[in-house]
Amino acid sequence: MAATSRFDAAVTGVGMVSSAGIGARTAWERIRAGESTAAGLVPALEGTPADFGCAVPAFDPAKAVGRRKVWRLDRSSQFAIAAAAEALADAGLDPSTWDGARVGVVLGNGIGGAATWEKQHNVLRDEGPLKVSPLLIPMLSLNMSAGYVAMECGARGPNFVTATACASGTTAVGMARELLRSGQCDVVVTGGTEACLVPSIVSGFSQMGALSKRRKAPSTASRPFDADRDGFVPAEGAAVLVLERTEHAKARGARIRAFVSGFGASADAHHATAPDPKGTGAELAVRNALSDAGLGPADVDHVNAHGTSTPLNDVAEARMIRRVIGDHPAVTSIKGVVGHALGAAGAIEAVATVLTIEDGHVPPTANLECLDPEVEVDVVAKAGRDLTVEVAVSNSFGFGGQNAVLVFSKA
Repeated sequence: MAATSRFDAAVTGVGMVSSAGIGARTAWERIRAGESTAAGLVPALEGTPADFGCAVPAFDPAKAVGRRKVWRLDRSSQFAIAAAAEALADAGLDPSTWDGARVGVVLGNGIGGAATWEKQHNVLRDEGPLKVSPLLIPMLSLNMSAGYVAMECGARGPNFVTATACASGTTAVGMARELLRSGQCDVVVTGGTEACLVPSIVSGFSQMGALSKRRKAPSTASRPFDADRDGFVPAEGAAVLVLERTEHAKARGARIRAFVSGFGASADAHHATAPDPKGTGAELAVRNALSDAGLGPADVDHVNAHGTSTPLNDVAEARMIRRVIGDHPAVTSIKGVVGHALGAAGAIEAVATVLTIEDGHVPPTANLECLDPEVEVDVVAKAGRDLTVEVAVSNSFGFGGQNAVLVFSKA
């Protein structure tokens, strides 16, 4: 990607529904503490080989979306609506007063309404086709999380979902910034959502050997960059950022929390599920993102790594970071705390990166006891680190070899 004139999209609001808590600040405090959220048995997963994960605690869908709506929304859409409402309130935006034609919604989602699909398949099998819900399609379709968020806030601008597997949330934020840069929107509600702690999906990941087998010690199962890591811990949740054209945010006196200054994307063109061990595609995405931001490797203070806790990903990513950026940035993975929320992971990490910049504090990589000797970067472990972060990179990589990288800068 050729260098372009820099475009800073202002982050004016954030919202989060995650296993670390409901509300961005609540979740952030647990992420800062490095306290794992992986619990014992997830009731919905009982009877499966991998029956633990990072579930959202005490989520009240009726409170989040209203009792009259909750029954026709998949859990993934419920999460998105709740996170979007928090982000808009945090941004100080009142949808009843804005020009909805200038507001877009771009959300990432990897799997769609998995719980709805599985439930209705069981109805079909046990009771026959005439008992299948007429709401099946609008509840399971990937695009509906963005559609329902737009309905809630009257956003009539561009509306779509990005589906780049575990890079979906990051891709969404990058595409949202492009809508602002092109002039199509003044505001874009963006992020990602996922609710896939259901037997079929988790069993699929388990059968391919991607999940940790630490059933007897779930709280230590997700351990990015650790020599003893053995797979990721599945999670659910959503995170939303409100992005605005900087002049729009300043004109209304908004607090700007950080800027999205660069975006890069690429494909490994290598394997359906395994990362390219040379990290060629990931490197291309990082270099493109930095070029888009008009920055170089020496400018980067912090990397929020994809860091899945899988044997192949963590080493390949660490080697790529060292080769492309160097060993000077403080690196962390928050998946040791919140697990891997698939299509929502990049969005959750984007919010964490904004808060890292805002607070000047890099959270620790939870459960990192013995750094893999092949990981030759500065991974923050044991305790968080106070650090002035002017520029941060957030990496996301997904099945299909799909890579997405964001560059954030201090406001």
